[in-house]
Amino acid sequence: MRLTDLERQVIQQKVQQILGTAARVFLFGSRLDDRAKGGDIDLLIEVTEPITNPAELAAKISAQIMRALNGRKVDVLISAPNLTRLPIHQIAAQQGICL
Repeated sequence: MRLTDLERQVIQQKVQQILGTAARVFLFGSRLDDRAKGGDIDLLIEVTEPITNPAELAAKISAQIMRALNGRKVDVLISAPNLTRLPIHQIAAQQGICL
């Protein structure tokens, strides 16, 4: 996994500030490959409560993490009981590592 301990802590803190401690954060995508270089940070965030305005929520979380990580690009995917589960959700859940 190509995230530092500090980066993991920042991500977890920002998600908890916005969604609470019940939210689970998974890293997936190119950052899982220790041999690769570069790449954005792809996150799947799972919540147990219904979410309104998922695109706005994902953008808010992404922006706050990007600011805290000095502009590093962060893509956020939200999984909630009321949202349609797309193939990308399945891939992220299968390949992702919980932070």
